Amino acid sequence: MKAKAGDKVKLATSDGVFEGTLLPRPEMMSQDITVLKLKTGYNIGIETKKIKKTEVLEEYRAPVVKAKKMKPKSDLPTVAILSTGGTISSRIDYRTGGVYADYSAEDFVAMCPELENIANIRAAKVMSVMSEDVLSSDWVRMAQEVMKVINEVDGVVITHGTDTMHFTSAALSFLLKDLNKPVVITGAQRSIDRGSSDAFMNLTCAVTAAAKWDGAGVVICMHGSMEDKFCYLLRGTKVRKMHTSRRDAFRPIGDEPLAAVFMDGKIEVINEDYPKRSKSRPSLRELDPKVALVYVYPDMDPGIIEYHIKQKVHGIVIAATALGHIPINNPKSLGPAIQKAKKAGVEVVLCSQTLYGRVNPYVYTNLRKVSIGLGVTYLGDMLPEVAYVKLMVALKQKNPTEFMLSNIAGEVTSREVDDCFLR
Repeated sequence: MKAKAGDKVKLATSDGVFEGTLLPRPEMMSQDITVLKLKTGYNIGIETKKIKKTEVLEEYRAPVVKAKKMKPKSDLPTVAILSTGGTISSRIDYRTGGVYADYSAEDFVAMCPELENIANIRAAKVMSVMSEDVLSSDWVRMAQEVMKVINEVDGVVITHGTDTMHFTSAALSFLLKDLNKPVVITGAQRSIDRGSSDAFMNLTCAVTAAAKWDGAGVVICMHGSMEDKFCYLLRGTKVRKMHTSRRDAFRPIGDEPLAAVFMDGKIEVINEDYPKRSKSRPSLRELDPKVALVYVYPDMDPGIIEYHIKQKVHGIVIAATALGHIPINNPKSLGPAIQKAKKAGVEVVLCSQTLYGRVNPYVYTNLRKVSIGLGVTYLGDMLPEVAYVKLMVALKQKNPTEFMLSNIAGEVTSREVDDCFLR
């Protein structure tokens, strides 16, 4: 009998006899190595050519999960969980390392039993995409799915990969007009099969916020510290992933957290400047994906701008330096390329790549050359990623420039709060 992944086997090799569970090998990995999970839990690699005999001790059988059927509780709010991908939405078969969740309400409660006492859960699998592979069309699909359920529940949770979560939170903030309830996006920095996973707390706090928080609009809910103390609710247009792996990687930029959410159900408001739940009727905006985001750097080739013009983009976001500077007086000035873009009808807007602070179109002569002379729209303290997705939505409005300069979802602040810097 040929051994397959998940089987418990005994391997006789030239280096000795080993017993354990045969693990699958990803296609990208060399098939010259056989991986075995020992009884100790450690994995070892054995050169396949050294294996003299393979004996199957026990065949693998996929786990059958019998989740109990949940009965709605009349005294609890209802929360919809929309799964879009990421390990937070899955359970692990520890024998093979594979995922076997079906993304049902029962799956989420089986993974995180605390949810059953927070809200009645409705769950749906929208897509299964790693966040680095998310497209603008996926944002539209997520927004459409929110619109399907928003009037039937007390709040919505979207589970999402973390790498581009802040792009999605910004996109949904503009696509979903007049939101009357919270749409809470959450995920996990550490995989759910690790003891240090943040998935359980993030999901519990996100459902708590969707069920009980008095706010409306799109927010991100992730760990507020490295410890399992609380999660922050962060405005969807003023948040960014600022670390590759820390559990508190998501930070507010030029803003305060809106609230802290605790595992015991407590919600502590920090910044009251957010829209409240209402009886408004949400609607859906459209977007135009033909937008480019270009970062300014020393000695950059203005041909980069011209390339995007040839690609027939409808809008360009320039992430400039500091107050809004771009190369304008050297042999590689971006001025002529921007003039070509404007002549071609391309909407050109500008923000700062510093993240903190705001651009100013008038402080220096060169800034006036760009803003007044070239007609580039300066966007205050809007973040580059936020400007990128906002311009997509703006291009579908009657007056894109007016839309970009309007504060739609808290993306532009009138003044800078000192203690928000590197919070």
